[in-house]
Amino acid sequence: MSYVVGIDVGGTNTYGVLLKAGTVVMTAKAPTEPDDLHRGTMEVITALRKAIPASVAPEVELHLSTTLTTNAIVQGKGVPTAAIVIPGPGIRCTDLGLNFPLFPVTGYIDHRGREQVALDLGELRTVLNRIQQSGYRAVAVIGKFSPRNLQHELAIEQLIAAEYPELMPVTLGHRLSGRLNFPRRITTAVLNASIAQLQADFIRMVQEVKTRHRLRRVFLMKADGGCVDLEASRLRPIETILSGPAASLMGALALAEEIENAVVLDIGGTTTEISVFYRGEPLAERAGAEIGGYATLVPALFSRSLGLGGDSAVAFDGREITIGPRREGLPVALGGPRLTPTDAVVALGGAAIGEKARAMQALEEMGAPFGLAPLVLAERIVTAFAEKIAAAVAALYHSLNRRPVYTVSQVLAAEHLQPDLIIGMGGPASFFLPKIARQMQLPYRLLPYHQAANAIGAAASRPTVAITLRADTALGQLVIPELDYVAPIARPFFFDWQAARQEAVAGLISYAQQRGVEVTAGEIEITEEEVFNMVRGFHTIGKQYTLTAQVKPEVRRVASKNGIEDGS
Repeated sequence: MSYVVGIDVGGTNTYGVLLKAGTVVMTAKAPTEPDDLHRGTMEVITALRKAIPASVAPEVELHLSTTLTTNAIVQGKGVPTAAIVIPGPGIRCTDLGLNFPLFPVTGYIDHRGREQVALDLGELRTVLNRIQQSGYRAVAVIGKFSPRNLQHELAIEQLIAAEYPELMPVTLGHRLSGRLNFPRRITTAVLNASIAQLQADFIRMVQEVKTRHRLRRVFLMKADGGCVDLEASRLRPIETILSGPAASLMGALALAEEIENAVVLDIGGTTTEISVFYRGEPLAERAGAEIGGYATLVPALFSRSLGLGGDSAVAFDGREITIGPRREGLPVALGGPRLTPTDAVVALGGAAIGEKARAMQALEEMGAPFGLAPLVLAERIVTAFAEKIAAAVAALYHSLNRRPVYTVSQVLAAEHLQPDLIIGMGGPASFFLPKIARQMQLPYRLLPYHQAANAIGAAASRPTVAITLRADTALGQLVIPELDYVAPIARPFFFDWQAARQEAVAGLISYAQQRGVEVTAGEIEITEEEVFNMVRGFHTIGKQYTLTAQVKPEVRRVASKNGIEDGS
């Protein structure tokens, strides 16, 4: 019987779950130490490990949702990274609006993927010397049209490996995405390079956990709702950003039934993550994930983070209650320094944690100067919390209805979006969800195992991969950039949609195998496809095909023993 351990490292707590054949065996929880993520993870695994028979330990998989890469980017903790860019003619790097050190070099691949100007290796060595002398510790290389011809990026990587090995490994833009958005590809590559060393350190830590507990395989949650093999994440750590919100949505899919048009609220101690379902599928970020003000090409589920959680700091000036966005420690009831919404819940009898007398005293001290009794202030704090989340959800839907949105299947959602249900998870959700639903005048559903729903989402998610194929029959060339694959088209005149799809499916299966994932052709879907006629002198000389193939993110359904709380 197969076991899977799922762990979600949140901003306040680390939650874990042990699944056996799709059923929850037990859950566990430990405080998250921002400077030592290892500690909480080890505590949770140690607790869960006791429920696993020693004879089956080597068959256990570990699925992790981690804040490591997200926090590193948001907090600017990546290593100094230089971006070598090959923009070609007509582009000034200063016009790209990027806040990265860019080092342009001579060379030009045109929009068809043809080399028009060769690299200047002498100039390139001069640039690399400057990068080395300036103290940069990582390098990203990005050509404007590199997804259609890889040769310049690969040549630069080979030169760095031969003459500047201390700058390896190099991040190449075409390996992260086959899409052509140049500014987003630069951003994605630079961020990936900047966090590669942190990811390598994290992998070493997790490998120790794997060895100590004799685990079979380890997967990391990705922003798109799938997961990636631990070792495969070494060269593409950027894919693991925003894994927490993705785990929330996957948790909802694993635990809830008959989701149509719903808003999902993951209420934690530090933040509340807001996600959206449309016609039973999560919304996706069409252009790519945005994180810390950076626009990337990383495939991601749609989510927005609100600086409001159970442990957010509360302030009161006699008229208005302010909650968050800061979290300054534990609730007062648990020995913390500042009054929080959790303290209001404890005072009102909604949670039996910590010391109620401490919470009441803090409420008394805050309300007394304004003639407000402790329980009256507690009610106002809870109401303010619910109002703030309801307002954020309303603003989010207003924003979504002003632009096209897409589900994970890339289906255009042209109708007016509005939720008909609120789905809640997270530690404080059991108390706050009914009040938020009342504010929004909607029914609600509290997920079973709501505190550990993120961890369940991580545990129940499957590995996913995607590739982009470009075929130009006029040039007689086929490219799959994520695979470093370039090949001639044997019979260009007979190459059509069917041939393009077959090549994309075969390429994705090969790519998946490289990343330790076994998939079949039946599990692959073509999510995007375009074709353009190549015309010269009023005659069609060929066609250019572009396809995206992926293994769609999915979850295993998880059986529940403790039911779902519904309300209206």
